[in-house]
Amino acid sequence: MQSRNKFLDDMSQLMTNAMGVAQGAKTEAETAFKSLVDRWMADRDFVTREEFDAVRAMAQKAREENAVLEARIAALEATPKKKG
Repeated sequence: MQSRNKFLDDMSQLMTNAMGVAQGAKTEAETAFKSLVDRWMADRDFVTREEFDAVRAMAQKAREENAVLEARIAALEATPKKKG
């Protein structure tokens, strides 16, 4: 009976070690994949959210300024011209 317990203890230790190795391999694979995705995205010239929001704000300001200028032009064109 003693030898059977030793066998089960050895098997239990082997499985515990295998699970530790598997967990380490999983962590290493996740890190490698994240690094690969980060490099791939960096090569694609994607913009960050902050850059996108900044350009969107600039475009909104430009549209507002254009509306003001259009109104001024319309007002200037509507006024009668003085001769003379």
